[in-house]
Amino acid sequence: MVDTLILVLFVVSGAAAGWLGVDLLPEQQLIQIQNLERLSWILGAGGGLAGLLAGFVFQRLRKRLMEQVRTMPTDLLVSRAVGLILGLLVANLLISPILFLSLPWELVLVKPLAAVAANVFFGVSGYNLAEVHGRTLLRLFNPSSTEALLVADGVLMPASAKILDTSVIIDGRIRGLLDSGLLEGQVIVAQSVIDELQALADSSNTEKRSKGRRGLKLLSSLRERYGRRLVVNTTRYEGNGVDDKLLKLAADTGGTLLTADYNLTKVAEVQTVKVMNLSELVIALRPEVQPGDELNLKIVRDGKEANQGVGYLDDGTMVVVDGAHGRGGERLPVVITGALQTPTGRMVFGRLEGAASATGAKPKPGSKKSTPAKGDPGTANPR
Repeated sequence: MVDTLILVLFVVSGAAAGWLGVDLLPEQQLIQIQNLERLSWILGAGGGLAGLLAGFVFQRLRKRLMEQVRTMPTDLLVSRAVGLILGLLVANLLISPILFLSLPWELVLVKPLAAVAANVFFGVSGYNLAEVHGRTLLRLFNPSSTEALLVADGVLMPASAKILDTSVIIDGRIRGLLDSGLLEGQVIVAQSVIDELQALADSSNTEKRSKGRRGLKLLSSLRERYGRRLVVNTTRYEGNGVDDKLLKLAADTGGTLLTADYNLTKVAEVQTVKVMNLSELVIALRPEVQPGDELNLKIVRDGKEANQGVGYLDDGTMVVVDGAHGRGGERLPVVITGALQTPTGRMVFGRLEGAASATGAKPKPGSKKSTPAKGDPGTANPR
């Protein structure tokens, strides 16, 4: 929408400049022209085409500038802005005497050309000087900040803002991540997310109402604990659903979208939006179990396949144990044989350690051991 508006403004401005530019032609040439209206249309069309090309160039410059602003440290952004403002101020102070001079008609274009040249020259000069020496000036105001020095030197990158999805707020584990200090930067909650939580809290469905109230309660506690670090973004984005609006917010702010939704994670990756999936983070932080590791595992229930039992690690990872069918409630020695990573979690496979894994059943009390037949070559006659 903004790009289209920019193109329209440039085209209209160029066409208007071409249409009204006929009056700036010398009177001798105007007398020789028989059809001024036709000339106005031609100049207007040419001005509109030039405005369209200028609009495309301005769009590209605007996108590059926005990308730099999103990744630029705050101190560098402030110093560049101050340098640009000071440069433009000096340019206008120096050019003001020329603007009051009375020049002949042939030199009427000297004033605007001089104003444009002075503003461009001094503006760029102030911008470049602030980029080189502006950080040094800012250090004088806060010389004891080691983090500011590292950011200024480019050694430490500034922390990106974390944009919370509805699923992460309802999940509740975001409180533990913030308390542990693993998440840095501002925490942004979009107004569309708050509206969705309010709609869930007002729902007639008991489960949805419970989720909505739990999410609003979590936001209230985070506000009390972290204060101004939790920011509510009230910008109203256009889009189909909350996910689309969150993606636009993350793209505009350059922040990292924090979600537990698998589909939203993949959409964000396709749109090259920085995203952090809470489920993938939890899986990555789980302790690794390698084939050959020996565990003392409690069998909870029987597996789907014959001769299998199911147990769980301390972090909740399911372990399928071969030979543990019918051993529910027992704690048995298990040897890990492999693992399988799925989009929804991690599954580990194992077998019972020792000879018990071969049969998967304990000998019944009172049963007799089998004796070899007479003359069996696998036996020896004791003497």
